[in-house]
Amino acid sequence: MNDNILCVPTDYIPAKDALKDQIILVTGAGSGIGRCAALTYAKHGATVVLLGRTLQKLEVVYDEIESAGGPQPAIYPMNFEGAAEKDYADMCDTLDREFGGLSGILHNASELGDRMPISDYSCDTWNRIMQVNANAPFMLSQALLPLLLKTTTGIANIVFTSSSVARHGRAYWGAYAASKAAQENLMQTLADELDGTCVRCNSINPGATRTAMRAAAYPAENPDTLKTPEQIMPLYIYLMENASRSMNGQRFNAQ
Repeated sequence: MNDNILCVPTDYIPAKDALKDQIILVTGAGSGIGRCAALTYAKHGATVVLLGRTLQKLEVVYDEIESAGGPQPAIYPMNFEGAAEKDYADMCDTLDREFGGLSGILHNASELGDRMPISDYSCDTWNRIMQVNANAPFMLSQALLPLLLKTTTGIANIVFTSSSVARHGRAYWGAYAASKAAQENLMQTLADELDGTCVRCNSINPGATRTAMRAAAYPAENPDTLKTPEQIMPLYIYLMENASRSMNGQRFNAQ
């Protein structure tokens, strides 16, 4: 592991079946980058487990995958704000029963919180953002690690969604910046602990992308100047397939 920030290789072109036989859990799969990643993974052959808090949104993504002819996905509704250790253990049991293993996790679900000075930041909001953005990825990774370690595809991947403010805190980003920094450190810790196993851990900073969260953070910004989630998907595929098998504990920029 090192402190360099990497990008997807310029000559990388994912094969149509790059993710064949993989079972990948995507959190925040109902919209934005998570939705796009779920559709993209299915397009490249993966069976996708759609996790999110809004069942209706997950059902729409489910139908899109089926309509496109992808492997039949699964839906697992969960609200990270109120989820406890037992909920994650139950999820592990369910996925083990249904699939017998897991090939990948994309930690994508997150909340922005308030854009304001720390001096004015609500403790309730701080705790909620840390619960969704930092505690949930820890509990989910811990609970599902046994399934990743017995993957049938030879290699399993945990990919964390980072941010530029995770790598250098900035004024008014509050709990979001702190939680993303914690998530990035969790990635590096797990990568070090799992070195030599079949499980690899890396993080992606998607950069300025045309999503609802970006619009909430920068309401005056013209979204037409931003890349779409579809345009940054090559890196998301790369870190879930064998082409990146030597990557572990690395930080990537999608742009």
